[in-house]
Amino acid sequence: MAEWTHLPKDLMELISKRLDTSTDLLRFRSVCNSWRSSIPPEPPCLSPNTFKILPNDGISHTSFGFSLFKRTVFLVGLPNSHNQTDTQGWLIKIEEDVPGKKHLFDPLSRCRSTSLPNNLPRVLDLMNLRIRELGHEYVLHHLNYKPNSSSFTDAGNLYMEKVVMIWLNSITEFVLLTIHVSGKLAIFKSGDKRWTIINEMSSPFDDVIVYKGRFYAVDNTGRTVVVAMDTNLGLVGNPVFGGDKKYLVESRGDLLLVDMYLSIDSDEGLSIGHDVVQDLVQYMSERTVWFKVFKLNEEGKCWIEVNDLEDRVLFLGDDLTFSASASELSGCKGNCIFFNDDFFYSRGEGDDGSLFGRDIGVFELESGCIGPLRNFPDYSKMFWPPPDWVASTSLEVQNQNQLEELSIAK
Repeated sequence: MAEWTHLPKDLMELISKRLDTSTDLLRFRSVCNSWRSSIPPEPPCLSPNTFKILPNDGISHTSFGFSLFKRTVFLVGLPNSHNQTDTQGWLIKIEEDVPGKKHLFDPLSRCRSTSLPNNLPRVLDLMNLRIRELGHEYVLHHLNYKPNSSSFTDAGNLYMEKVVMIWLNSITEFVLLTIHVSGKLAIFKSGDKRWTIINEMSSPFDDVIVYKGRFYAVDNTGRTVVVAMDTNLGLVGNPVFGGDKKYLVESRGDLLLVDMYLSIDSDEGLSIGHDVVQDLVQYMSERTVWFKVFKLNEEGKCWIEVNDLEDRVLFLGDDLTFSASASELSGCKGNCIFFNDDFFYSRGEGDDGSLFGRDIGVFELESGCIGPLRNFPDYSKMFWPPPDWVASTSLEVQNQNQLEELSIAK
């Protein structure tokens, strides 16, 4: 039998350099003491101390500046050795606001989970769990941001547009791309004193993404461009007319366009309290009714409709999109889309701290069935509350110097 603990150090270094994410490196170092001592921990590319202040000049007049934070979506599962009868996976999103202190968020929204169950361990033992990084997002906090606030009005602490980032030659050089309130693209390069607005725009932009190391953006007609560092735009996909909002998603190396169809509907049947502001009710009556999915044909600069995602599941969030294999998820059969939809929102919290409905909708491509997450009990297991096995497989950390862990603040 091979003595894995005695692999040569140079071989260990080669393996570590081929790992895709910091989470993979974390688990790699968790295997044993010799592996941990052979490979140093990856220095955090993004921490509150890395970007104390980013200028707001060019995109906002309501703040003295921004701090940039990273949130990561993880799929937490049981290791294969547990011989579970059903594949189980729990989706979580985590933000680290100060080193070593992490906060739990709803995977698809900007909402922080404030009511954590008592049985949820505050330290997840990575030796007993299978953890995979599915995606990450960057958010701009105003400098007066209150990380411990859960008030709806404190949403103003966030710059409410999606932000994507590309790292350049080092861990201190980067470029950000976002959508300005005007619908135009805005770009910021480390070292600049202000954001640059890209004035070229035939229609307002809906989404931005990093795909194969480059910025891509799609407007509300489906016209898709690649955004160069010098702010030049190059057409990669011609318009796709029909829907009301466009998303870009990477799935198995392909770039997909998801076209969301909306309809103005009455709020009849919604469990919404009378104390909700009338303007909010009006907004919430815009209902998602259909989706179409397209795959980019780069040579033809066109979008080809996809009728079957097979094993893939797409997730459309406020600040990120990602995909996963249904075989890794709990109770999910694939060929479906999870998305945020305020029409399905209902006020109040459950006994487990969950928001009724969780603001999440489900669309099955094969059947065309669409509805709130609560109508799909098998799917809801992926989100909230945390499955019982999270607590049963997470050991109390006796010595944190001997174990890599994922800590969640109360």
